[in-house]
Amino acid sequence: MTRYFVCDVFTKYRFGGNQLAIIPDARDLPEVDFQRIAREFNFSETTFVLPPETPAHTTKIRIFSPLSEMPFAGHPTIDTAISLARLGH
Repeated sequence: MTRYFVCDVFTKYRFGGNQLAIIPDARDLPEVDFQRIAREFNFSETTFVLPPETPAHTTKIRIFSPLSEMPFAGHPTIDTAISLARLGH
């Protein structure tokens, strides 16, 4: 079972703002499933947190829309970082 979170970004209220799905530990997911999962959530973005590629970093974040992977997006990156900090990462 894969743990995930659904966040409301850019709002103080539940069920408002931009929806974001976060998979805080995507290590055991096949990479080919990332796009399928993003399509299933059907939010603007879904983030997948992976181990860092270099010791200078703490994580690697991959961002997917329902249609494709995105090289960068501001609010998913920031909210994923906030969520990971809340989890004690």
